[in-house]
Amino acid sequence: MAKFKKIAGFNLNDYVIYPSHGVGQIIDVEEQEVLGAKLELFVIIFEKDKMTLRVPTMKVESVGLRSLSSPELVAKAMVTLKGRARVKRAMWSRRAQEYEAKINSGDLISIAEVVRDLHRNDEQREQSYSERQLYEAALERLSREVSVVNGVDEMLAQDEITEVLLSRVVIAA
Repeated sequence: MAKFKKIAGFNLNDYVIYPSHGVGQIIDVEEQEVLGAKLELFVIIFEKDKMTLRVPTMKVESVGLRSLSSPELVAKAMVTLKGRARVKRAMWSRRAQEYEAKINSGDLISIAEVVRDLHRNDEQREQSYSERQLYEAALERLSREVSVVNGVDEMLAQDEITEVLLSRVVIAA
């Protein structure tokens, strides 16, 4: 598609963040007719999830589609991971809702906060199944974006995140 122009601030093949799904890549822009109206849609593929999503270009802002974070914001997220875990004394169901909302916000710092707050080292009590699920979802979202921004393999990004979390534990000890 040689005639492709920048639409809604995005180009073909740009990596983007869709809040509730994480890192995707714009692979095409297509036109569809819906109820007699022509719609221009971004076709976004989420390779890891084997999922394709079509987002109307005029709805980009309202659905929260955004560009990848800057390397500076990734560095800020790493600093967030080094901080002290902040666990509220609210009931687990309420905290779980808050964590879920942060993960689905698509905000890198909020996701880093969830990873930081739910991370457990070997000396700490075990996590419940639901805590572990939320932790893994947040860690996966964070590591996917960090890997694309830093241009490294996802496992390498996850190792880097784990290293930061473990260094925090050593400092706290």
